[in-house]
Amino acid sequence: MQEALKEAEKASGEDEVPVGAVIVHQDKIIARGHNQIERLKDPTAHAEIIAITGAASYLGTKWLNQASLYVTIEPCSMCAGALVLARIKNLYFGSSDPKTGACGSVVNIANHKKLNHRIKVTKGILAAECSSLLKDFFKQKRKKSKGPGEVAEWSKATHC
Repeated sequence: MQEALKEAEKASGEDEVPVGAVIVHQDKIIARGHNQIERLKDPTAHAEIIAITGAASYLGTKWLNQASLYVTIEPCSMCAGALVLARIKNLYFGSSDPKTGACGSVVNIANHKKLNHRIKVTKGILAAECSSLLKDFFKQKRKKSKGPGEVAEWSKATHC
């Protein structure tokens, strides 16, 4: 999770919502990702999606059934769906996301009984550090916010 936090810090340094992810296969990090939504102008450029793409490319397969994802916050529905489709074996995340979390908080795509794959989910890994990074980021954004009553575009977005 320390490596996922480093990725999240990269995102923060790029003025992206600080979410970071790494994928491990056979005790080796094979892919990394951090949010790049703003830079790429791509709503699908979440840390998890970037890491999944990198891992699939590295392994030369669409199945990541022997791999584990470490991510700083609970994946959203898009990312959880991609993890199921990739058949990731294990998911470890830091902070739960009560607004958009799709691995138990709002919905549970990762372990939905009607889907063809279930992911072993472990939550709360370095939760305080992961949560703090997000809270600090948004606190700074609020300080830079325009005038009273104005809602900045980033404040409408979720973590991803």
